[in-house]
Amino acid sequence: MRRRLAGFVLALFSALLAHAAFAGEVRRETVPSASLGQDLAFLVYVPDGYAESAESYPVLYLLHGIGDNEKTWMERAAIQAKADKLIATGVMPRALIVMPGCPRCWWTDSATYKPETAFWTDLVPAVTSRYRTLDRREGRVIAGLSAGGYGAVRFALKYPDRFAAAAAFSPAIYSEAPPLASAARNSAPFLGADGQFSQTAWTEQNYPRLIGRYFDQPKRVPLYLVSGDNDRLGIAYETALCFKRMFEKQPDLVELRVVDGDHSWAVWSNAVDDAMAYLFRFTERPQVAGRATRTSLTQNAQIYAPPSP
Repeated sequence: MRRRLAGFVLALFSALLAHAAFAGEVRRETVPSASLGQDLAFLVYVPDGYAESAESYPVLYLLHGIGDNEKTWMERAAIQAKADKLIATGVMPRALIVMPGCPRCWWTDSATYKPETAFWTDLVPAVTSRYRTLDRREGRVIAGLSAGGYGAVRFALKYPDRFAAAAAFSPAIYSEAPPLASAARNSAPFLGADGQFSQTAWTEQNYPRLIGRYFDQPKRVPLYLVSGDNDRLGIAYETALCFKRMFEKQPDLVELRVVDGDHSWAVWSNAVDDAMAYLFRFTERPQVAGRATRTSLTQNAQIYAPPSP
């Protein structure tokens, strides 16, 4: 009995030691964006061993909600520690995680502010040029919360040829109209010429308008959806409705989680581990791609360290 217990303790200690030794790095970068009229800041989680490797990596683009910034996922959900653990235990492959900062973004363009354009013409090319990425559909996944969840669902349906999978946490994807408390009612893409909320603009941009075209083309994007059951904005119902629409035609490629909680970080932080495990089931593994090795910090990059809790 003592021998078995000693063996268990040794194995546990070895596993903890291996996890402690595995530590990725987070870098802060910026890219000029004419589409936004300002620089677009973003954090990049770089896995342990990146500098010594010649491999290219899959990339997760992780979008925040309205009013947040590129640091929020790190500071509120400990993404660096979570990714370190998931990689160290073999749940997900070594990967890059890109967290752009865009406090006003729903990742859809208006006449004067174009974050959707910025994502494709500024952010993705900057990441691809500065880091070793698998720059193709099989190497790219996306996830987001609230307004970022709206963006993730919308991008998955609009660009199925560019994403291997998507996840949305409490996505603000109101199928009819956003509630009066929603920030969507004061956001540029959904305002009319009079500066007031436009139901027409909301309907034109929202995901139900994209579903028909999505199912008319051959590619399917696996989708992971999660919401708190007590979400004060009614998003649990909206998330379930989106799940139903997707399940009808891709039942094996959509997951729904309704968990105890509100529209809060208690839901999102707890859900992101499972979501990352799901997303990276559909990407290629890191591989040597025969391209120039980029291992040092780029000119604008800085090491980012989250504040101590």
